[in-house]
Amino acid sequence: MSSAKSGSVKRGERHVPEAGDMVTWWAAFLTYWGYGVLIAFGYIREFFGHLFFPKRYNPSPKGMAPFVRGFEDFYSRRLYSRVRDCFDRPVCSAAGRKVTIMERVSKDNNRTLTLTGTKKECLNLGSYNYLGFGDPDSPCKPHVFAALEKFGVASCSARMELGTMSIHRKLERLVARFVGKPAAMVFGMGFATNSSGLAALMGRGTLIISDSMNHSSIVTGARASGAKIKVFKHNTPRDLERVVRKSIIEGQPRTHRPWRKILIIVEGIYSMEGEMCALKEIVEIKKKYKCYLYVDEAHSIGALGKSGRGICEHTGVSPDDVDILMGTFTKSFGAVGGYLAADEGLIRFLRRASAGSMYSASISPPACQQVISAMKIILGEDGTDLGQRKLRALRKNANYFRKALMDEDLHVLGEWDSPVVPLMMYTPGKIPAFSRLMLERNIATVIVGFPATPLLLGRVRFCISAAHTQQDLDEAVEAISECSDLCMLRYNRSPFG
Repeated sequence: MSSAKSGSVKRGERHVPEAGDMVTWWAAFLTYWGYGVLIAFGYIREFFGHLFFPKRYNPSPKGMAPFVRGFEDFYSRRLYSRVRDCFDRPVCSAAGRKVTIMERVSKDNNRTLTLTGTKKECLNLGSYNYLGFGDPDSPCKPHVFAALEKFGVASCSARMELGTMSIHRKLERLVARFVGKPAAMVFGMGFATNSSGLAALMGRGTLIISDSMNHSSIVTGARASGAKIKVFKHNTPRDLERVVRKSIIEGQPRTHRPWRKILIIVEGIYSMEGEMCALKEIVEIKKKYKCYLYVDEAHSIGALGKSGRGICEHTGVSPDDVDILMGTFTKSFGAVGGYLAADEGLIRFLRRASAGSMYSASISPPACQQVISAMKIILGEDGTDLGQRKLRALRKNANYFRKALMDEDLHVLGEWDSPVVPLMMYTPGKIPAFSRLMLERNIATVIVGFPATPLLLGRVRFCISAAHTQQDLDEAVEAISECSDLCMLRYNRSPFG
């Protein structure tokens, strides 16, 4: 196994390969062949199943249309069921550096999975615990318990009713100060921050120009808004400018009237790519064509920048140049929920117009305190340098791990300093095999395949934490090296892996 030292990483380098450009001809052939065989044999089994076991395929009451039908149902039965044991693994511990997984077994080809009663402690390379605040020994714990005693578990009400507590206001003021915006509002769920926030911001006669790799929550919010949606090539400012210019020239469909407003949406770190957005160039385009800019910092806030303030600090862009900053508390802060930060007028409007504010229960008070305590540690307001040490440890660990995988001749996506490290696998058979082999070696990983990624671009996504030790990472790299040999993943060495 090749060794790697964090000092060998050159800080000026950018390692940003395009996933689609990395696919070897052999990997592409095996991927198409594998899915083709699975689908063909699946339909053959479906034919004979409908012929000889019709009740198994028609569970709905007589005369009633089935709730689920079509290719999605077929995919779940014939493809997903084969790898079901690699997903939804039950965990019975905190999502820290190590995690305890409850082992399962299936006696009916993964139709059902039964707990065996045994447990396995694994190195956690899948959770978004970037700064280690989700660890069992988190320094935030005493403050969280105090908030639990004072405020209880939940507000049991929406923000617009009786769900706004003093701790929510305190958190919003701190978030605004942390990200460098005049005001902020918090939501009880990260996904809902985008899905309900965008639905309130945009509407008929407006245009959303979205990166092709944006998260599902952005896609959901954009569709719910009723705005026209256009997509530009992933993280390519030149293509973004082309789409913006053409949209302004053509105007709205049929009437060709000017758009009421245009909103560009990008992410700080793309969660499946480990890649950072070209924010400086995007800001220049935004200013040139008088568009609004919305940046999703779910994975970058708290993880990037000298003081953890995210992609703006990392790229040297002023937060004033970004109209709306969005982020979540589930990654770097070890909590739950999300926020939108902007000018005071816009935040006042969102409090009245967003479904996440009007109809959804507010974020749990103990979770609020977890975020407050974590942010104060990052800012150094706890009187220690623990926050800075965590930020340095995260960058060191992420770069060390990335360099080690690259030295193993593996196809690795993303950039230096990014805590998200995707390893490409491509072939459908290799994806679950790798997950099972890693679990045998007491390492918990997250695999991602179609339809969450394009058909050819299946991968495993490693999430690195400041809580990981160098010994943890060395053991992980050694296990990955062994599994890569067994699964034939060294595509930088040979097109056959």
